[in-house]
Amino acid sequence: MSATDSIDWKTTPAAVWRRHRSGLRPIRRLDPVQWSDLTGIDRQQQALGRNTERFLSGTPSNNALLWGARGTGKSSLIKALLNRYQERGLRMIEVDKDDLVNLPEIVDEICDLPFRFVIFCDDLSFDVGETGYKALKSVLEGSLELPPENVRVYATSNRRHLMPEFMADNLKSEMRDGELHPAEAIEEQVSLADRFGLQLSFYAFSQDVYLQAVDALFPNVTDRDALHREAIRFATAKGVRNGRTAQQFYRQVAEKPGH
Repeated sequence: MSATDSIDWKTTPAAVWRRHRSGLRPIRRLDPVQWSDLTGIDRQQQALGRNTERFLSGTPSNNALLWGARGTGKSSLIKALLNRYQERGLRMIEVDKDDLVNLPEIVDEICDLPFRFVIFCDDLSFDVGETGYKALKSVLEGSLELPPENVRVYATSNRRHLMPEFMADNLKSEMRDGELHPAEAIEEQVSLADRFGLQLSFYAFSQDVYLQAVDALFPNVTDRDALHREAIRFATAKGVRNGRTAQQFYRQVAEKPGH
């Protein structure tokens, strides 16, 4: 039995790879976040939505890397993407960084299916000595065999280049004939991220954007000034303003439905 035989992709929009069973498990409870729920990341939404629509229509499209500050909506954007486009044939497979060695086998099993698959790698980064990125490279750009047309990789990361960057690596760079030649370590760091044709940056929210996110979560509150004061106090205590902070504030103070 192959790794994907247990999945009925006609009725299953997403699955996750489980290493202990060397196979995929259908995701039973999808995160319900909707496209319209997202605030403060309009530019990123438009770019990723446009790329995904190209992918679904068979037009040339890119693998995507969403990188930047924590809690700014990177993962939520990809989850909302699935909820928006699953009726048009989009399917998603979540693969943990430690399981990327299995990625070529996963792709082999889905490359001939009549669906469009996004491989979702959340919070992706590699430390010195890790080699899992080599399997990812082959799926991103292929080797002797071209990568399949019905598979794209969407990854999120706090690191722009996915790998740690050390001052010592920069010191090993050289100037030759007036041109800067990066050290081999830097070339290795940049080469993986370069394989993502679409790179979207995410930054901590300004106070105005943070309050917009709060307002979206509390549409029925009439005393906006009091709500904003509490939301700002909450964010100040946490030391960060982002979409995750707004969600946590909502969970702390929102009343039960019907109250």
